[in-house]
Amino acid sequence: MPDADELVANALAAVRGTDVRQAERQLDQLMVGTGAADGATAVDAALLGRLVRGLSRLWPRGWQPADVDRIANRRLGSRAARLVRAATAVQRRTQAEPVPAWWDDQLRALTADVRDDDVLASWTIAEGLDRADALRTAVDTLALVESLPPIAVLRPPPGTTGAMTARPAGAARSGSPMLDRVRALLAKAESTTFPAEAEALTAKAQELIARHSIDEALLAAGAERGDQPGGVRLSTDSPYAGAKALLVQEVAAANRCEAVWSDDLGFTTVLGWPADLVAVELLYTSLLVQATAAMLRGRAERRSGSGRRTKVWDESFLNAFALRIGERLRTATEAATEAATEAADRAAAETAGAERLLPVLAARGEAVRERLDTLFPGVTRHRLSVRDAEGWSSGTSAADRASLDVGGGRKPRQVPGGPDRRPPERR
Repeated sequence: MPDADELVANALAAVRGTDVRQAERQLDQLMVGTGAADGATAVDAALLGRLVRGLSRLWPRGWQPADVDRIANRRLGSRAARLVRAATAVQRRTQAEPVPAWWDDQLRALTADVRDDDVLASWTIAEGLDRADALRTAVDTLALVESLPPIAVLRPPPGTTGAMTARPAGAARSGSPMLDRVRALLAKAESTTFPAEAEALTAKAQELIARHSIDEALLAAGAERGDQPGGVRLSTDSPYAGAKALLVQEVAAANRCEAVWSDDLGFTTVLGWPADLVAVELLYTSLLVQATAAMLRGRAERRSGSGRRTKVWDESFLNAFALRIGERLRTATEAATEAATEAADRAAAETAGAERLLPVLAARGEAVRERLDTLFPGVTRHRLSVRDAEGWSSGTSAADRASLDVGGGRKPRQVPGGPDRRPPERR
């Protein structure tokens, strides 16, 4: 009889192939095991060991625990994702030092904590699977992990130079009074049933975020640190992945960040400075909730007997909503920047050698673009088409019912409706 490692290798090769019967035969061989008394235990250990090794090879190739969890859930479902979490926790026990704090934070957020040494058996019981289904899912999960391509390395992974010295992408993620205020405003915006109130609350949140970003920029310039922009990945999965990616792009642009959509992997990478990345995460999460609620309300308001398909209408609605909200956010950011520039000019007149705001912001923006060119040299643009004029108009109106201007700001330009007229999206 083959040993456990050979059985796993044979099953994996068969699953990757096109012969369904051969794949089933190899899975049957896994069920039989090595023929020894502890054959099933040996197979489980071989599967887990190879999965752990596969995960360890992903970290230097740009993947993070949250990324692997996301794509496992996307392609194979929640059961496979929970197996990945358990294997990641096992891999963490042998992870080469140094291990940065943000890495362990991700594992804790995934509740990746394993106390039982017999991981595969415990997972099988917890999922309520029989032996055959458990082995099939485990082999599929292993095939996925070993097939993932390299992606951009946003932060030094564990065991590498700079793993402990790199500044976290989400500085001030917690414990910040300003961020607590922003979260409270966005929570109210999500819960209200009045669109005008939701838009006003979101505008106020963006105003606070913009002021905080400017303060962070001036402090960083004064400290003369050698930091470079970081990055985060946000889920832009189906349904309506393109509309979600457009919303990320609009929120990122309003907060001086760049966004790159990886449609095949189900996420958008956002590049920027720490405080700005936190802002994009908070706003995108909240606005996605608000956009979905507005879309559902819009469906109910559609003319009876409309011949348009719901999916086409929804996509047009969400695309228009994203662009209109992006304009409102940029208006709030521009207003905050103008106010801060005037204050900086007054301070510069009184203090010799004081930093001027606009050059600082320009330098940070250039650094983000350079980071984009380094990590994504082959980036292209993709134009999303508008296929439902009624959905486009409804989405624009939903975002227009209340202005995002706070305190009487400038009225933004109108977004033209109609197919293929929207700005291209970077991917």
